[in-house]
Parts: sequence; structure tokens; C-alpha cells
Amino acid sequence: MKFIESVTLEASDPAVAETFYATAFGLGTTVRVRASEAPTSGFRGFTLSLVVSQPANVDVLVGAALDAGATTLKPVKKGFWGYGGVVRAPDGAIWKVATPSKKDAEPASRQVDEVVLLLGVEDMSASKRFYVDRGLEVARSFGRKYTEFESPSGYVKLALCGRRGLARDAGVSPEGTGSHRIVIGGDTGSFTDPDGFVWEAA
Repeated sequence: MKFIESVTLEASDPAVAETFYATAFGLGTTVRVRASEAPTSGFRGFTLSLVVSQPANVDVLVGAALDAGATTLKPVKKGFWGYGGVVRAPDGAIWKVATPSKKDAEPASRQVDEVVLLLGVEDMSASKRFYVDRGLEVARSFGRKYTEFESPSGYVKLALCGRRGLARDAGVSPEGTGSHRIVIGGDTGSFTDPDGFVWEAA
């Protein structure tokens, strides 16, 4: 089974970004940072999600992110799907913290059950086929709206979503140009996908 070992976020001030991620989410080497001045504006075409077990954990992680310098894109609230909110990190990356549960079952913690990288794509069929051809296995798919790939436990999960739908879920305009400012590290080799997302061998 193919896997994503890490994501590297490119930031104009990597020291600030590194401090933020260590303080807010504590994801270790799953999220890395490196310097970049590559031009970018608007929506970068991806979001990262932290899936947790209960609402109290959402509150703790979102609170820590805001205290560390993130800004709110969507306030934490209950929804049909569960409970969660969306923030923008100081480096510009968009993070959603959510749980399918609507009730707490234990004391609050910063435990993250799953990290999901969602890529906004223009042509779902073409992007899905591209990744399947590189050995990724589809876990579930909903037409042209969403595709999720199998991932070993403890690794970053990859999902594809229509760019406009992903931007809407994040609470931002879908418009954006320039670099995605993210590099994906996995065991699939080095390549650039149809939407311009760069992969490097882990």
C-alpha cells in the first residue's frame, strides 16, 4: 500500500511556521517547513485536516492554533456531519480540525487520530486515474466530487476534492494563482500531478 510520510509546507518565514506547528499541533515530522519565496496568492488549492475523536479535542487544538497566531476562517460549531472549525496558519496553509462525534467521552486532549491532505482538482476523473496509475488504491469515491485513497495507519491520508467544493468547505474563494507551496513526501517517487502538486520520494 502506498503512503504519504510527510508534507512540507513552504513559507517565507520558516522559523515562525515551525514554531507555530510545534506549538499548535505538535505533529512532529509529519509536517515539515522549508523556506520559499515562490509567488502565491489566494487559495493554494489544498487543505489539511486533523480528525479527532471528540468535540473537546477540536476545541483544544483550535484554541492552541489561535493562541499561536492562526486566524479563523470558519468558527468551531456543530454541523450535520459532526463538530469542527477551520483556521489559516501564519504561513497561509488552511487547516480544518473536526470530529464526526457530537459528544465528549473522555477528558480533552491534543490527540490527533488522522491527518488528511485534501487536494483541490480541476478534473476528478483525470486526477483519480493519475494516482491509481501510480499505485494508490481507492478507498471510496463519490463521482466527480470526492476520492479518498487507502493509507496505512499512522500516515497522512490523501483525498481529492473538486477545487471549488474544497474552497467552499474551507470558507475561502476558490481563486488563486502561483505556487501551491506544498511538497508531498511519499513512496511513490518524484513527480508533479495534473494540478501542479509536487511529490518527492520520502
